[in-house]
Amino acid sequence: MKEGTSTMVQVNDMDPNVFKTMLDFIYGDSLLVPEAGENSWVLLQHLLVAADRYDLQRLKHMCEKKLCEHISVSTATTVLALADEQGCGELKKACYGFLRCPVNLRAVVDTEGFDHIQGSCPHLIKDIIFGVLPS
Repeated sequence: MKEGTSTMVQVNDMDPNVFKTMLDFIYGDSLLVPEAGENSWVLLQHLLVAADRYDLQRLKHMCEKKLCEHISVSTATTVLALADEQGCGELKKACYGFLRCPVNLRAVVDTEGFDHIQGSCPHLIKDIIFGVLPS
């Protein structure tokens, strides 16, 4: 194994900031992500995927909770698709909760993200309908 003789391990499929944040969590048991801005939202998405890949369930849950706070008209479809792909039930529920508001739902339907999931994840359209209807 190359890693056994080298002092460096190369991870090609992960952004360095995501990897650093994941290592900070592993060694420090805390999630250090800036609270504001587009970069923190994107970092959390990638970190959730990495946590799932490396079976870091506590980190995955923490990312899921933080992403629940970032749901907006511009992010709802992306977050919903991510939640579906990664099996994040709490995050899906938060998306449906956001979409239950008729104003939010109308605005989301007019986004490019909604157009995108119609083609790439058509099953989510049905999920949205059933997710936003009262029980």
